[in-house]
Amino acid sequence: MTTLNQIITYVADAEKSAALYTQILGQSPIEQSPNFAMFALPSGTILGLWNRQEVEPRATLPGGTELGFPVANDDDVKLTRDAWEKLGLRILQEPTQMDFGYTCTAADPDGHRLRVFHPGA
Repeated sequence: MTTLNQIITYVADAEKSAALYTQILGQSPIEQSPNFAMFALPSGTILGLWNRQEVEPRATLPGGTELGFPVANDDDVKLTRDAWEKLGLRILQEPTQMDFGYTCTAADPDGHRLRVFHPGA
């Protein structure tokens, strides 16, 4: 069985994206250069932010990634939504109940979706 432990998203500006994700994740990157930043998440997953102009082979699609952030309750979904709006993220979906739980979705400057959710029972 193959283990997935790394997600790379292509961004317009790795340094600006790293500053934003430092605020979203509440931690600094473990590695950073002008074209790349890497975060080691508590779950063991690695999140990389790579300048799309530097990716080989070339990336041709903007955005396209959705990152999920589970929280403990519905109020945390609302609090996260408000925090993301203060960071300047575009709110794509206001807090709402869906089949899988209570959720809200925002977009980062590169069009990647950030979904906060409280899983349903």
